[in-house]
Amino acid sequence: MIAWLVLLQTSLTIAVAGPSTSPEYLPLHVAQAEGLFTAQQLSVTLRTTRSDATAAEMLATGQAQLAATSLDAALRFGGTEGAPPRIVWALTAAPPVALLVAPGRVDTIRAAADLVGETVAIPAPGTAEDQVLGLLLARAGVSPQRVKLRSLGERGVARALEGGEVAAGVLGEPYVSRLVESGKAVIAVDLRTAKDAAAALGGPTMGAGLFARAAAVPPAATIQGLRVALQAAVARLISAEPAALQTTLPPPVIGSPADFALRLGSARDLFLADGRVTAETLERSLELLRIRAPLPVKVKRLKNPESLLIE
Repeated sequence: MIAWLVLLQTSLTIAVAGPSTSPEYLPLHVAQAEGLFTAQQLSVTLRTTRSDATAAEMLATGQAQLAATSLDAALRFGGTEGAPPRIVWALTAAPPVALLVAPGRVDTIRAAADLVGETVAIPAPGTAEDQVLGLLLARAGVSPQRVKLRSLGERGVARALEGGEVAAGVLGEPYVSRLVESGKAVIAVDLRTAKDAAAALGGPTMGAGLFARAAAVPPAATIQGLRVALQAAVARLISAEPAALQTTLPPPVIGSPADFALRLGSARDLFLADGRVTAETLERSLELLRIRAPLPVKVKRLKNPESLLIE
């Protein structure tokens, strides 16, 4: 009987954007660790990648049937035969990060528009922090070329802010809370809640999601199973204590237990409980991405954002 049930399971490989500790992709890890995929007769293999772009490229090249990555990376690197990937499940409204300002620059830098001519640090190109900085600059009408960008790694950004080596930096948890609590940085723009993210980006947006190739969307029953599992995982993440989640999650996903609690807290309000986004939200997200940097031609000409959605 057990062997028969295994045969009935649908096998899926999902490329997940790294690093392993990224809070945006916790629903995938919880669904895997707590048997939520298995309960839907899904045999899922999660392959954590080095970056958002790598996860999207694995989708495009067929190394994975699905990819959990940012909307930005999915549209830029995940398309096949000219067609952008489709959205199976919307994970977050925005990356849970903040634009931090060195204490000595609080009077002169209050928003992204004030970054013209300033040195701003990010962990690395293509990271959620880099994408958010680009979106904030696009929203403010500031060309990225007018900002002096430094890629320093997370700890390097924190040290540069502490030492006053940079005017500002973009970071996620646990660095945001610890820098602010110690008086080493001040938050200029905060995207760690849906309300604050919408205020900063001009309305509701989509940050990360689970995507499928346009020409290889899984069957409806598989899509439904994924959605049921992820909805249960999001509900668990929103309600459970960090310590309870740590009993089942793999150590690389948890990292430091104290850091995990801060990362989870920063993302809870940004998870989309039903995994859905409206056409208006997608259009706003696409417009910001277009302003930030040119999108592939097929995406540029996308007349109906709803075509990215899977019913």
